[in-house]
Amino acid sequence: AESHVDRSISNAKPFIDSNILGVFTILEILKKHKKKFLQISTDEVFGSINSGSATENFKLNPSSPYSSSKGAAELLVNSYVVTYGVDAFITRCTNNFGPRQFPEKLIPKTILLANQNKKIPIYGSGKSIRDWIFVDDHCNALMKIIFDGQPGESYNISACNEYDNLTVVKKILAIMDKPDDLLNFVQSRPGEDIRYSMDSSKTRSNFHWKPEVNFEEGIQNTVDWYLKNKAWWQNLDSKSLSSIYS
Repeated sequence: AESHVDRSISNAKPFIDSNILGVFTILEILKKHKKKFLQISTDEVFGSINSGSATENFKLNPSSPYSSSKGAAELLVNSYVVTYGVDAFITRCTNNFGPRQFPEKLIPKTILLANQNKKIPIYGSGKSIRDWIFVDDHCNALMKIIFDGQPGESYNISACNEYDNLTVVKKILAIMDKPDDLLNFVQSRPGEDIRYSMDSSKTRSNFHWKPEVNFEEGIQNTVDWYLKNKAWWQNLDSKSLSSIYS
């Protein structure tokens, strides 16, 4: 699946092809082969949340081509459950972070740029708020849901770690002992959502799940991993890294 908002703004077609047509292709196969299907979606399908947190029944209100493609996929999944009896369900998760995340994402991008004392772009004032979850906690939730999730149901996965982007970047700079003058405030991207927030009480109660890694521990572990595994990201081809260092 395609998941990077910036790339969806510059070219939406790969997101339509992968996130909508790709899901459609899988669902067509599942009409004949009775297998369980988990659609991993995103909190971005709800759009910006001014106050409170979105439950599973909130209206879909996506803002970017990326989030719109994920919302469309959700509707397709639900239609195939109702019309064809496909055994499919949906999870929506907040922003993941942790080792091995592709460096175009905020946290690894910040670590790599700071490591080389390069400027770190911050959209607008940096006050856009995201809820962050360590990747292992997301995976643990998925493992519980995939066995016991019910057809046609959706499940929110969140960790209640809401921080604005500027705070996240400054935390990383502090861990790496880098100065704040590496911050470079740039124009906000089109359609920037101010805040994402989801209520995951349904998932917590139904599957006896909760996040185990707090944000401070997770971000320290993530910084340590990237600094100790430079060969992993240095071996990425220059084309893949061009959007990070531009």
